[in-house]
Amino acid sequence: MFRIRRIYDTVIPANKTAISQVQSILKTQFPFIREEEIRKIPDVLRNPLKHGFRSILFVADDLRGNVQGFSLLLHEPNLNFCYLDYISSARKIVGRGIGAALYQRTRYEALQLGVIGIFFECLPDDPELSRNEKIREQNMARLKFYERFGARPVINTAYETSLDPEDDNPPYLVFDDLGQNIPLSRREAQSVVKVILERKYAEMCPREYVDMVVSSFKDDPVRLRKPRYIRKEIRVVEKVEPVPNDQKITLVINDKHDIHHVRERGYVESPIRIKTILQAIEGSGLFREIPVKKFPEKYIRSVHDIKFINYFKKVCFRLPEGKSIYPYVFPIRNATRPPKELAVRAGYFCIDTFTPLNRNAYLAAKRAVDCALTSVESILAGTPLAYALIRPPGHHAEWSSFGGFCYFNSNAAAADYLSRYGKVAILDIDYHHGNGQQDIFYQRDDVLTISIHGHPSFAYPYFSGFSSEKGFGSGEGFNVNYPLPEKVDGRKYRQTLESALKKITKFRADFLIVALGLDTARGDPTGSWNLSAKDFSENGRLIGQLKIPVLVVQEGGYNQRNIGINVRNFFNGLLEGFFGKSEKS
Repeated sequence: MFRIRRIYDTVIPANKTAISQVQSILKTQFPFIREEEIRKIPDVLRNPLKHGFRSILFVADDLRGNVQGFSLLLHEPNLNFCYLDYISSARKIVGRGIGAALYQRTRYEALQLGVIGIFFECLPDDPELSRNEKIREQNMARLKFYERFGARPVINTAYETSLDPEDDNPPYLVFDDLGQNIPLSRREAQSVVKVILERKYAEMCPREYVDMVVSSFKDDPVRLRKPRYIRKEIRVVEKVEPVPNDQKITLVINDKHDIHHVRERGYVESPIRIKTILQAIEGSGLFREIPVKKFPEKYIRSVHDIKFINYFKKVCFRLPEGKSIYPYVFPIRNATRPPKELAVRAGYFCIDTFTPLNRNAYLAAKRAVDCALTSVESILAGTPLAYALIRPPGHHAEWSSFGGFCYFNSNAAAADYLSRYGKVAILDIDYHHGNGQQDIFYQRDDVLTISIHGHPSFAYPYFSGFSSEKGFGSGEGFNVNYPLPEKVDGRKYRQTLESALKKITKFRADFLIVALGLDTARGDPTGSWNLSAKDFSENGRLIGQLKIPVLVVQEGGYNQRNIGINVRNFFNGLLEGFFGKSEKS
């Protein structure tokens, strides 16, 4: 079994390992390649246009991360074509469909980019050009493989003219129009060939040779060789083809969220929220669900005070089934001596009077953190986008307190985990201030915390979220608040979001966690803003354009009439922004 996935960065451990294995395959399968070309692969991925092309790497690997094959596609956005630089299986791994799967995924990517087609080189099957019979048989097999997809050599040109007359096996130039049936003009072909020769073979091809090859293209449109091996071609790449698995969003659902069900009038944080969202996104083809993994409590202890954790667990497990208690006494005069009675002690760890404690609150909150951490591991395994669909929410949970329906801060636990592998930004786009992340990371400079929210003069939690709160000590400058007025439309919101995204770019974050609140929407019972479904789509698109791995963690949003459609629109926008429809730059 293997999966095909695109390598989007060189930071994630799974991607680093995959790139190293690709380099090993290149050394083994292509011994004529210069060491410098192999060594610079991470750099061409990090700096897309520095080397004249935007490099796109796909790997076929198994669940253990063993790379079984790869393809390296070069995209030239100005002339609107792709060049397949390499495609190969690992040594001794043949006949398992890896090559076909890689090439099909590569074709799909090229079609998404809106290019005229894919060009590449293939060694000849002509006895006059390939004198060694054994090598020629291998060449024939490759040409037969590509011919199945409608890719055939360009004819009536001097492209296969060798620089040295004594050389054997000068390559054909092969073209795959991706089933678009659009003729390739002479001018297009000449421009493409000039770029290939000048950028790929700059040190080998003198100008006279390049000019000779380019001028040899006389046919207009360019002619391809008639099929020689295959009667029926696999030509068409459907433009409405389902989203490839490596472009799907990993979905992790808190499968135990409904054990925390407070059946009291006015309690809006109810299980129906998750059901409504799932109904909206199921069948969209945008998500790939994976099961929740159980993590040890140490990940929670890294972002919460052990005294708070122990109290929360103890009080929950001692409460009878179906009974909830609410904090009602708050120790503002003497916080050093908590009361002995657990129910009374709730106010020692809580910031409000409406977040209940019950028998299952700890279990549901712990499971929510497990979902976020499962999503993190998916990202570290190479998936660029993940969605932790959880309740109870978490962004109001601070180092040593709970409140706002939140008990454990799933965003913070995920950010702390990811911070071992790079710089992390948390972007809180809930209507209410993300006081939890601010409190937990206020003195750290490896996690940038940003919150866009209603001004604390009128919006919960009232005591934090002011623009003057910028961090402390080494964390100074790494906490950013955007408190907005009571009435905000989509345009005003996007202006603020764009400012926040510029700060994330300047921070050079390797990972982004989005605390997704849907209570910014029109008609939410806990908010006063006016964002529409279209605004959620546009906001998602802007976030996706950062092109860094994104973990979305579900927070607030309580209008059941629009919560589902707003989630779906947000993720549609996120996918469009991240992967792009043309990705021309």
